[in-house]
Amino acid sequence: MSFDINEYYSRLNGGDVLMAFKGSISSELISNVLEVVESRMDEYRESSKIRKKVYNVLVESLQNLYHHIEVLPEEMQKEFDDKFGILVVSRQDARYKISTGNFIGQDKVDVLRNKIDKINSMSRDELKDMYKFILNHQRLSEKGGGGLGLVDIARKTGNELDYTFEKFDDAYYFFNLDVFIDLA
Repeated sequence: MSFDINEYYSRLNGGDVLMAFKGSISSELISNVLEVVESRMDEYRESSKIRKKVYNVLVESLQNLYHHIEVLPEEMQKEFDDKFGILVVSRQDARYKISTGNFIGQDKVDVLRNKIDKINSMSRDELKDMYKFILNHQRLSEKGGGGLGLVDIARKTGNELDYTFEKFDDAYYFFNLDVFIDLA
């Protein structure tokens, strides 16, 4: 076990942190996070355009986290609740960074990596077309989503999705997604 959740969480806390959370992801938490981040953006006197973009991307990131959390590795179940995830929202130089993290099964790593790499390779117009295609041909998955989340995030930010998979053990990886929202 080379992955240390506490060390990872400490690394995320760079820049001016608006919100940092490590624990059980719930619908109540999502509401609270949105309120806190909105109030912190007031302090920066962000334009309504930036506030809306950060808010929308944060909602999508939280929904992805909430809907795609898996059962924790057995050795983590004593320390953390079932719906364990990490969220850090920070402002770094001329952009906001939304970081989410959760455990995923080893069997899902390649599928997720391929999906993100495909999204990252697409132009703005291709992302727009893919978004429309998914909307018009959507079939809900067993998790309730139709696959729009990551496409929508990439579309709204205009930036690549930055991600890592940290090996926890033979069955689990810790998936980290960093989304950047430029202020200009």
